[in-house]
Amino acid sequence: MIEQKTPAGSTPEPRDLLRDMFDAAIAQAQPSRQIPLNLPPPPSGRLIVIGAGKASAAMACAFETAWPGPLSGLVVTRHGYAVACERIEIVEAAHPVPDACGAEAARRMMAMVEGLGPDDLVVCLISGGGSSLLPLPLPGMTLEDEQDIARQLLRSGAGIQEMNVVRRHLSGIKGGRLAAACHPARVFNLVLSDVPGDRPCDIASGPTVADPSTCAEALDVLRRYAIEVGAPVLDALQSGRAETLKPGDPRLPRIETRLIATPQASLEAAARVARAAGLPAHILGDSIEGEARTVGQVHAGLALQVRQHRQPFVPPCVLISGGETTVTVRGTGRGGRNVEFLLALAIALRDVSAVHALAADTDGVDGQEEIAGAFIGPDTLPRAERLGLRARDHLDDNDGHGFFEALGDAVVTGPTLTNVNDFRAILIL
Repeated sequence: MIEQKTPAGSTPEPRDLLRDMFDAAIAQAQPSRQIPLNLPPPPSGRLIVIGAGKASAAMACAFETAWPGPLSGLVVTRHGYAVACERIEIVEAAHPVPDACGAEAARRMMAMVEGLGPDDLVVCLISGGGSSLLPLPLPGMTLEDEQDIARQLLRSGAGIQEMNVVRRHLSGIKGGRLAAACHPARVFNLVLSDVPGDRPCDIASGPTVADPSTCAEALDVLRRYAIEVGAPVLDALQSGRAETLKPGDPRLPRIETRLIATPQASLEAAARVARAAGLPAHILGDSIEGEARTVGQVHAGLALQVRQHRQPFVPPCVLISGGETTVTVRGTGRGGRNVEFLLALAIALRDVSAVHALAADTDGVDGQEEIAGAFIGPDTLPRAERLGLRARDHLDDNDGHGFFEALGDAVVTGPTLTNVNDFRAILIL
């Protein structure tokens, strides 16, 4: 549980309130809170625990602590996100570009679930980040192919669903293939959602659920974003050899999936913190997508309407939203969708007083940086200009992290042990 920084009954400073809200969103999605409420009935056979994602180690620890009987298992998480477990092995691998550690873990996981019977139960702990943490190239492909495609997709501006359509089809473990390997055992999925819409097939690219998308859709994404791939990849998609498992496929076992934490639930937890401080809180949506800078401009327009015309809400109030925006990296900066959103927001609100905002990723990593996000306020641009920083230049260079680090306005959490996507809060006084 993340401790609230603002004492009860006091009037919080804008940054303190925004940070309390962000921390409440993270706390709501902690595996230690949600896993004990969602345990499956004990099987008559063996219990095997597998999983992947930034929160998978914390989920594994919570599960084995709550589970009264015997179990064994293997989960893979991001480097630095391991949590000590007694009976479940924890492997660390690279994110967002896969590495050999993840590939070896994927091979071992597939072998672990072979030969199970109908009385056995596989508990799969899935959270965001699993797409890169669990790579397993299709026959004819290499890990280098997966790495190259991942790098291109990350810089392309493709949405998370589009990226995962490609990743599901070019994997030997995603798109339901891990579930098929578990057959005829039962599969019980415990899932933390980090994607707009909360579709299980999009979370970690759905290793243990059916996939309704097709090879043709994956090809469309590659063409749309000019992703360069080799002949083996094209052949696998064009021939249909890379097709994933569809709903109703007889190779899929008995599957139950529970979403134990979602972006919406975390936004609601944050809203309760604002309301407890005496401020109306309005949730704009939990699945907002698009270019981060464009979303920032739209949010700025809404904040201006509230501030100047008291529509559609009356200030003071807080506007909260979630989802997963994208950044098309054209400059030399490090990207980061939350800091890019904030740069665009700050520029659009240049002459507006009494508006503060926080945008950060609930997993503690914005893009490829060990920084969750940042704050802005009415003084952001004046302070930057005194340091010789031009916000527009940093936005054009996709260098939001450099901008906010120089100001001392970065939000750094360290590993949060959960992941329910981006969190944005705009305080209008």
